[in-house]
Amino acid sequence: MSTARHDRHAVNKIFGTELPQESSDERDPNAGHEDSERDEWLRDNVPPHHR
Repeated sequence: MSTARHDRHAVNKIFGTELPQESSDERDPNAGHEDSERDEWLRDNVPPHHR
């Protein structure tokens, strides 16, 4: 058994459930919306020497 798998198994044995790989504060529910806004901002603000 690999070390990571062994550690995960030990945690699950103690807490009784598998813990998520990332916490809720690492996940952004509006990530897709922000990406499109960020892309639009970048397109609108490209310096002339990069066009």
